[in-house]
Amino acid sequence: MQWQVLTRLGILLLSLAAASLLIFLVVQVLPGDPAQVVLGINATPEALAQLRHEMGLDLPAWQRYLGWIGGILHGDFGTSQVSGAPVADLIQQKLSVSGPLALLGMAVSVLISVPLGVIAGVRYRQLSGVMISALSLGGIAIPAFWAALLLITMFAIRLHLVPAGGFVAWSDDPIGAFKSLFLPAISLGLVQGAILTRYIRSAIVDVLREDYIRTARAKGLTRWQALSRHGFRNAAIPIVTVLGLQLTSLLVGAVVIENVFYLPGLGRMLLQAIGNRDLIVIQATVMLLTGVVLVVNFLVDVSYRLIDPRIRAR
Repeated sequence: MQWQVLTRLGILLLSLAAASLLIFLVVQVLPGDPAQVVLGINATPEALAQLRHEMGLDLPAWQRYLGWIGGILHGDFGTSQVSGAPVADLIQQKLSVSGPLALLGMAVSVLISVPLGVIAGVRYRQLSGVMISALSLGGIAIPAFWAALLLITMFAIRLHLVPAGGFVAWSDDPIGAFKSLFLPAISLGLVQGAILTRYIRSAIVDVLREDYIRTARAKGLTRWQALSRHGFRNAAIPIVTVLGLQLTSLLVGAVVIENVFYLPGLGRMLLQAIGNRDLIVIQATVMLLTGVVLVVNFLVDVSYRLIDPRIRAR
């Protein structure tokens, strides 16, 4: 078990190194000149050359890459080429919005999908199971931003229960901050919950068809008793896989939702950095999101071995 975890950890580190190199190379080929963006189109060549030197843009690419990676290893993500603020401070501020938004969206997704998915799987031949399956298919077809607009129209404009956009800092008003994230979290969670419901239903249906469930039923257990004692753990692996993918997609996919609700999160900061050609902020933000995806996949892979003893033995 320990050797398997160490092996996966080594793969994680290699993946992070390869991802950092790829991100750096892609950012370097983006069109536009950061110095030109900062100084404007009327800047003189001398001023542009001076600013490029101050930004380190005149250094060789390999030297800039090593400097960037060395700074990240020491907790220094660099300085924004546009605002001059430390990128680590900017990311910390934005994560206070994007992090809770992703977690709340995941909570909504799980609260919706787990009971509905289990019911749809157990009663897949009954009317209630068919109706849940149909609703989940409809939820998958709805784009998150369209669901967000519908929720804004209903709960913010007509009912005036929650704000339609903007964000109140957690330190100023925790309840107001939660209200600001309520509709965005529902928008994310509804679509992701519909997807997860389908996976849970399929996993439950597959487990119910196994021989050990038939044996348990033959011994006198009800369908729910057989599932709770023998089935749920075996159905957990595909569900955990989808949960890991959803957590990363919620964090990355919140870019659109943050712009719909005008939330000052990582998504809006990334789009603004792309528009301003702020290479350091782009590299740091994309690297952070990539790191979150890889770390979540690592944790999901380790959880397989905790759930299923057969994987540990193999």
